[in-house]
Amino acid sequence: MGLFDKLFGKKEKESLDEGLQKTKEGFFSKITKAIAGKTTVDDEVLDNLEEALVSADVGIDTTIKIIERIEKRVKQDKYVNTAELNQILQEEIAAILVDAPELSYQDFEIPEGRKPYVILVVGVNGVGKTTTIGKLAHNYKKAGKEVVLGAADTFRAAAVDQLTIWSERVGVPIVKQAMGSDPSAVAFDTVKSAVARNADVVIIDTAGRLHNKLHLMDELSKIKRVIQKVIPDAPHEVMLVLDGSTGQNALEQAKQFTATTEVSALSITKLDGTAKGGVVLAIADQFKIPVKYIGVGEKIDDLIIFNKHAFVESLFNKTEK
Repeated sequence: MGLFDKLFGKKEKESLDEGLQKTKEGFFSKITKAIAGKTTVDDEVLDNLEEALVSADVGIDTTIKIIERIEKRVKQDKYVNTAELNQILQEEIAAILVDAPELSYQDFEIPEGRKPYVILVVGVNGVGKTTTIGKLAHNYKKAGKEVVLGAADTFRAAAVDQLTIWSERVGVPIVKQAMGSDPSAVAFDTVKSAVARNADVVIIDTAGRLHNKLHLMDELSKIKRVIQKVIPDAPHEVMLVLDGSTGQNALEQAKQFTATTEVSALSITKLDGTAKGGVVLAIADQFKIPVKYIGVGEKIDDLIIFNKHAFVESLFNKTEK
């Protein structure tokens, strides 16, 4: 557990436990009831387990996958009791969560040879996109990186204003234009400014309108093309921000965005206010995209680097209040 402890300190663990409290109360109590008093894993236990997973918004497809894996293991290991089932369940849930191919994000470093590191942030309005960008900027700055923000959601004055407030709060520069400006022009100016400043990280906000998917796709493609005029291999990451409290609706948003752009990472927000934290499993399983960050509050430090083992461990550890 040495590496695990390094990546995930006591403060992070406490924040995660607290942030997942509502999900844990529902999930953990249902799992406990599903296997309470049982000495063997039978069909009834598996049925109860299935119900507990579905009600935590894990989703039908992902739940069936977990149950089938457990059934297979139970058949192989003939004498599985419920204590062992608990362990098997944790292992199978962790196995569903996808690992990121590159781990520099875990300590807010940037990958070798990718400076400035360009992150394009996508997601519908109201999911906590701007707040996530502000928290990311804060963490990169804390790690000694120079950050530039780009306000390319030019369709909403509130979006530009919000991002400006975050840039002032964190103490990082922002590139913006008048409302209604061409988003790709803002993106172009942002990366040019970052190169001129010798900045380490560029985080660009984009518009989150799903009612016209074709328009959204065209806009994101254009933003990518103009960024590549300055930095040929950018954007290095397309991060989709989803509101965990919306449960299956977040899954639908992930479907729409992965169909219109190459999403390479996920950030799940508002997990502190919901019992639907199981949706993290459904999204990671269905789209095979790594969850990099989870939001568990409004404060500037309430962004946790996602660690799948810590997440699963927290779900199964009952926190005494």
